[in-house]
Amino acid sequence: MKRYCLTCDLKDNKELIKKYKFHHEKNNVWPDVIESIKNPGILNMQIFLIHTRLFMIIDAEDCFSMKKKEQMDAENIKVQEWEDLMKTFQKIPDFSKNGEKWVLMDKIFDLDEYK
Repeated sequence: MKRYCLTCDLKDNKELIKKYKFHHEKNNVWPDVIESIKNPGILNMQIFLIHTRLFMIIDAEDCFSMKKKEQMDAENIKVQEWEDLMKTFQKIPDFSKNGEKWVLMDKIFDLDEYK
């Protein structure tokens, strides 16, 4: 299994953050978006929030490819509509090199390495 950790920022606006959280509550995420997450081999995805910083954990099958997922999403009209809606709430982090909203984080510690 592969694990990916990503971060993204929300706009510093309490009402927008409240709406963003609403869109991610159970049964509010569009079925096409849920399907687009599961189809390429993502087994679990969680998003955490503190203030304006989002943190996403993705657990995926070994055959999962982030590039393939991005390509599939680019070709999916409903996912693109969802991404356009999310742009209302998200902002590109200051440290993003390629203008991506979600930035892949580097793992710097793993307790499993101390067994």
